[in-house]
Amino acid sequence: MQSYVPILVFVLVACGSVFVILQVAKLLRHKERGRTSTDPYECGNEPESLALEYRFSIRYYLIAVLFVVFDVETVFLYPWAVMFDQLALFGFIEMMVFLAILLIGYAYVWRRGALQWA
Repeated sequence: MQSYVPILVFVLVACGSVFVILQVAKLLRHKERGRTSTDPYECGNEPESLALEYRFSIRYYLIAVLFVVFDVETVFLYPWAVMFDQLALFGFIEMMVFLAILLIGYAYVWRRGALQWA
């Protein structure tokens, strides 16, 4: 049971710090609520229309996710390029398998027409 004491102390400190931070924020916040505080972003400009009128197409999100997926590829390519001398043939083959999987996915997405912005 003694081994759980540090965990209990950690949980109590974490909960206590959250409570303290919320109370300090409540004391320091701007108390006056004007008409502009209910506007989105409170930028000072009058909104031209409701936000619900400008909905993004699902294609926008699909292309964004595809961009992130193929952009993550570079995160894996950089360390591989740095360690290429030490990885030798095994590292080369592993990276070619990784790139082949990505290219197959890219070709699949391209054929399905997901990259067409129409």
